[in-house]
Amino acid sequence: MRTASILSAFAALAAAAPRPQSMDFGAVDQAPPATIKGPPPTAATQVAYNSASASAAAAAEVTSDPLTKRALGTNGKKPHPCGPQPDGYGPKPLNDSVVAFLAYQPFADTANAAAANPPQGYTTTFQNQQGSVSANTYLGLWTLQAYDTIKCQQLCDAADLCTAFNIYFERDPTINPADSCPNPPSFTNIKCTLWGSPIPVETANNKGQYRVQFQVVITGSNGYTKKNPPSPIASFNGPTEFGGAINAPLFNGNDTYLGVKFFNQPYDALVCASACQAQTAYNKRHATNGVYKPCNFFNAYILSKNNIPQGIYCSLYTKPWDKSYSTNYGQYRGSDYYSVSSSYGYQLSSQDPGTVGERKGGDRDGGEKDGGERKGNSRTR
Repeated sequence: MRTASILSAFAALAAAAPRPQSMDFGAVDQAPPATIKGPPPTAATQVAYNSASASAAAAAEVTSDPLTKRALGTNGKKPHPCGPQPDGYGPKPLNDSVVAFLAYQPFADTANAAAANPPQGYTTTFQNQQGSVSANTYLGLWTLQAYDTIKCQQLCDAADLCTAFNIYFERDPTINPADSCPNPPSFTNIKCTLWGSPIPVETANNKGQYRVQFQVVITGSNGYTKKNPPSPIASFNGPTEFGGAINAPLFNGNDTYLGVKFFNQPYDALVCASACQAQTAYNKRHATNGVYKPCNFFNAYILSKNNIPQGIYCSLYTKPWDKSYSTNYGQYRGSDYYSVSSSYGYQLSSQDPGTVGERKGGDRDGGEKDGGERKGNSRTR
């Protein structure tokens, strides 16, 4: 899952000159497209993201770009043509048509009642839409026996990185459509999908699809997003909540910004931590006169295009910055607005001085002198 990034190779960061901190849309364009943005039409249950493998891949990318796609799919079994599909548990209108399904009042009543009473710790972000969520931050799918927001919330709470869930009614075929059975009767599935980012109403843009001549449609779609911050990470202090992205000034005339990594996937600050630590290791191996630039702090946030989450953006720095510097809330690229949300900072618990062994004279931390921060010269990343 990927879209939007910066710097093709972190190796280039080691010797790069100070750079502006505005969003690097060139890197955004270079990122491979997301491999999956939602459940496949035949899936009843699916887990689509693994944090451990994603963080390992993030560390590997420090020395091997561009990003590598991870294969995410179902169990590999192809449904038999005209074979029976998993039974749907939802109600169904007497008139088995798309128009009747979308107009069926019990679907709307159920969704609106559930939206008025979200699970504890969640807020309702949209209600009774005729589309399910499609985004780069997909985590998995469960098919439920009832329109049960508490059950869906429990599945989200049990899943690593789950930030939001989408529950909805879907018109599905009773048998797998094929040339010999192109438009079979329908039943109603109740689906719960999990997401690694907030899900505003703009993400509810999957209106269904055709399977041969059978039309899959969606209604009664509600979205819920957690209020909780991301989890702590070993060897780092945080998370510290920010208003926007860090916009750091020079520090005693030196640029503390190392660069960025963008991952077209769910919000997982661990991949930023892995990239940060791998960058330090790379720079240390390529130290000059015993001096290198360590990654002592990173800012992780969700980058959204026109309010649709694209992935996680990791800005790396040689020193920590506090909330007063989190002043980059977003920027335009033509008519598209790229915004910052769920912005958090993590600083290395034991700060790396940026020196190999003892040094006589000179400055520590990759050439950054001790002292206060220079006013002005602020740049956005």
